[in-house]
Amino acid sequence: MALQLDNDEGARLLPYEEFWRDHYVWLQSRGYGLRPRYNPEWIPSWRGNKKLWFICEDGREFPFRQIIDATRTSDGTMVALKKLSKRDHPYEVEIIQFLTSEPLASDPKNHCVPLYEVLQVPDEEDLVILVMPFARRFNNPRFDTFGEAISCFQQIFEGIQFMHTNLVAHRDCNGMNIMMDPRAMYPNSFHPADIGLSYDYNHHAKYFTRTQRPPKYYLIDFGISRRYQPGDDPSMEPIIVGGDDSPPEFTPANMQRTNYKCNPFHTDIYYLGNMIREDFIQSSKGFDFMQPLVTDMMLEDPTQRPTIDEVVVRFGSVRKSLSSWKLRSRVIKNDDIAFFGFFRTIAHWWRRISFILRRVPAVPLP
Repeated sequence: MALQLDNDEGARLLPYEEFWRDHYVWLQSRGYGLRPRYNPEWIPSWRGNKKLWFICEDGREFPFRQIIDATRTSDGTMVALKKLSKRDHPYEVEIIQFLTSEPLASDPKNHCVPLYEVLQVPDEEDLVILVMPFARRFNNPRFDTFGEAISCFQQIFEGIQFMHTNLVAHRDCNGMNIMMDPRAMYPNSFHPADIGLSYDYNHHAKYFTRTQRPPKYYLIDFGISRRYQPGDDPSMEPIIVGGDDSPPEFTPANMQRTNYKCNPFHTDIYYLGNMIREDFIQSSKGFDFMQPLVTDMMLEDPTQRPTIDEVVVRFGSVRKSLSSWKLRSRVIKNDDIAFFGFFRTIAHWWRRISFILRRVPAVPLP
């Protein structure tokens, strides 16, 4: 009886999933197919057999409330659908359309996630759905070499430089909003709700390293971004706290001193520095070469932080200082288990020798 109750629990959609079920047919008419779980006529695949719901493909909910995966029926491409309230985020559609339309779309430094389409939800005037590529968290799977990490840093610095040059402050460019296009690394795709497994949920998802198939990195989520005009002065904008609330300008004392205002372009620099500090310097060995730049990017006085143009120049010098040996070296996480590390090292050396012989670049760029 307990097992049956568990299976019944797996058959119930979570409250935020009901929106997608209710719009399944409409989305299908617009050319986007959701997984069977969201079909209004869904019958769980484990019904009538001894399977447990949590090992079945249709037993897995998508883990984010506002986003879901879909298949574009015209070509079978997996895309992301983001439900957006125009009332809560009145500038997001305008900003992403500005950043991803020509001529800006063709700028090689543009790392803003492309926008395929904006769908107006028919029964709710406040809601639209943004259709975008289905991206994967920037640091999953783990980085194999320092050169791969350098490629990531370069692309993200370029992306923020592109935004700032076009007078757009991201305002939330923390690690959660940095993604990558996984299609080159995962030619056979993966399951969107359980990214370690294949799309059919039958085995582990196979992938190439970033050196073998270099990905493009994307900045996402422009919900609290702001666009300025050439004559505007953004030096003291009202503070909006995003996913990273650690900038010094967000402390109660500093907010009171500045009347709850700050320059969002300065805060973007802090966010990038903190991402590198947390996700690389503190969690892995050997990233000390980034520490001086990161320290300056995270200075307590926002006006003393380097601009993104200065960051790009200084980073270029850092990159030139690294030898090919360093760039091709394996990234070792602080919490790596020695037993598994031995096998990772063996596999890494086989790849490394092959890359050197074939003159594969140590810093892979798409």
